[in-house]
Amino acid sequence: MRPTTILLTCGIAAGVLVPALILTDGATRPRYSLWHHGASQLGTGQRGWLQTVNFVIGGLLLLAFAAGLRRALRHTAPSGRATAWGPILLAAAGLALVVAGIVPTDPALGYPPGKPEVITAAGRVHGLAGLVLFAALAATPFVLARSLRGGSRRWVTYSRWSGALVIAFAIAAGIAFRLDVQGVLRPAPAGLLEHAALLVGFAWIIAAGLRLRSLNTVVQM
Repeated sequence: MRPTTILLTCGIAAGVLVPALILTDGATRPRYSLWHHGASQLGTGQRGWLQTVNFVIGGLLLLAFAAGLRRALRHTAPSGRATAWGPILLAAAGLALVVAGIVPTDPALGYPPGKPEVITAAGRVHGLAGLVLFAALAATPFVLARSLRGGSRRWVTYSRWSGALVIAFAIAAGIAFRLDVQGVLRPAPAGLLEHAALLVGFAWIIAAGLRLRSLNTVVQM
């Protein structure tokens, strides 16, 4: 396999690994609710180490994917802002995921059970990393919609809808979390909405990796 193909495959692997492990661990973790709790809370409490590893490895895979994207775009897309910013945004997502894995979030919404819900410096750093991650997952499909289209209007439409849905789900998750904390709506579907944002974002990464591999193969033939 060519180096570019290997790097692009890393993105596909990240797109599968991160959400799959989040959903599997969340569905089997005692006292954890996929409806109620955010993905970051899996990095605390029982089996917290599993998501730490998941986030760090997933982030490193995204960094490799960003490098592969940069190499592939040299052959499949004209130079421009999109070609420059796409790899940067994906690298930011990868770094943010690594930080989110290394620096755990604060207890919230009753998880982990029995832990006081306090706001710490580590929690703020984790929150900032999460904000960067979701922003990058939302922006990248918009930025690369035309660069990866390969003549397909469907790809442009899919990319734009993916970016819009990541934004919508992430904002809705934040609102639901606030409503839950304030006692207005309990249990609010903050976790469900956040998981949906991650699924849409990583599904696009899988699709982009497969598309880039295909376009790169055609160019090299």
